[in-house]
Amino acid sequence: VQLVESGGGLVQPGGSLRLSCAASGFAFSLYTMNWYRQAPGKERERVADIGNAGGYPNYADSVKGRFTISRDNAKNTVYLQMNNLKPEDTAVYYCNTIQFWGQGTQVTVSS
Repeated sequence: VQLVESGGGLVQPGGSLRLSCAASGFAFSLYTMNWYRQAPGKERERVADIGNAGGYPNYADSVKGRFTISRDNAKNTVYLQMNNLKPEDTAVYYCNTIQFWGQGTQVTVSS
């Protein structure tokens, strides 16, 4: 199983980024996919999740209305569109399903 995140980077407050997670080695379309993040000195927290068919997305209160999770089962990829980014969104973002994790992608929001 492989989960490979991409799309992180440095962005100014109010900016946007789109993270991608390319999955392989398992039946992607059968599983709920999650995005987590971990900021320095803080515990890892779940940001968003999406059902196997793309329905029933859920979001942490801290990102509701700003982040959108989506997936493309034909491409075995899950996305996280992040708008109106804030400095407190700075973290390493991880893709997850079941017990599998990606390596993470750094998102830094700073002026």
